Amino acid sequence: MASDARGAGTADGRGDGLDRDRLAAWLTGRCLLDRAADLVVERISGGNQNVVARLRGGAVPMILRRPPTAVPEGRNAAMEREFRLLTALEGTTVPHAKPLALCTDHEVLGATFYVMAEVDGWSPAASRSWPAPFRPEDGTEARRRLAVELVRGLAAIASVDWRARGLDGFGHPEGFHERQVDRWTSYWDRFRFRDIPGLDMAGAWLRANAPAQWTPGIMHGDYSFLNVMFAHGPAPALAAIVDWEMATIGDPLLDLAWLARQWPDRPQDVQTRWVDYSGMPLRDEIVAHYRELTGRPAGNFAYYEVLANFKVAIVLEGGYARYLNGQATSPKVAHYNEAILKAGRTAGELAAGA
Repeated sequence: MASDARGAGTADGRGDGLDRDRLAAWLTGRCLLDRAADLVVERISGGNQNVVARLRGGAVPMILRRPPTAVPEGRNAAMEREFRLLTALEGTTVPHAKPLALCTDHEVLGATFYVMAEVDGWSPAASRSWPAPFRPEDGTEARRRLAVELVRGLAAIASVDWRARGLDGFGHPEGFHERQVDRWTSYWDRFRFRDIPGLDMAGAWLRANAPAQWTPGIMHGDYSFLNVMFAHGPAPALAAIVDWEMATIGDPLLDLAWLARQWPDRPQDVQTRWVDYSGMPLRDEIVAHYRELTGRPAGNFAYYEVLANFKVAIVLEGGYARYLNGQATSPKVAHYNEAILKAGRTAGELAAGA
């Protein structure tokens, strides 16, 4: 992690698409920085994923998000969507980072980017060693309340009046379920190099069992412990929900199923590769709590479970295909194969059982 005032990647920051001088001029022009010379750029992440950098020198610490230097198709538009959503969430009960400014002028950094206020909190994704009192050895009550707070955040997203927040056109809820199998199968076809056992059966079942009635709402698209930040201190409180790049207007119950598919339904299964769920409520409890908070019925929840597993298998397969082709270097992606096959198998088994 570089902290040199010239930026990250190279001496002038251009290796990460972070030209410090141009960025400083843009920030001062928007009154986010008093003096260009004060800007300090510290890279947080980059490479094949979005470039994220911490900006110092302004009135408040800031975070910049932009696509990687080789901008994938559609990623500039995705930056605009994220900023639009964060702006729409202002004044709601959804914890989020405060959006500050959006830049669509590619002369500045070579891509669309936006700047938001840095969130003061801790990230469960940053380390498996969470702060006290949320460690497994600290007892169960604090960890239980942390899980309840996570579900509360998801319920808050689903409860936003998206039309009143100016999000018409942000997604296309009409026919949402009817096009899910085709949408994700079409995406899979772009990089398909093998069959994933279980997905054919799951896809056929999903086509025949789409819910006839449901209520559209904001979907995060990738909600879990890995995409939130909690406030510092002993009280479990969400500081922000982050990484909105898969957000849309769709069926929020799919968000719940996405979260629940990662959650253990038996005490002996609380240890996973990414999160230790010991001391937390089991899967049925978090689903029930979400239903209590939102009033959304989940009588056809098996459908959402099948769809969540169907979708995650294909999404992860895309990353794994890039890894096998040498286009992704993150060591995490090397472990996707096991998760992909498990998700496909689960989707097929749930469909057969239902």
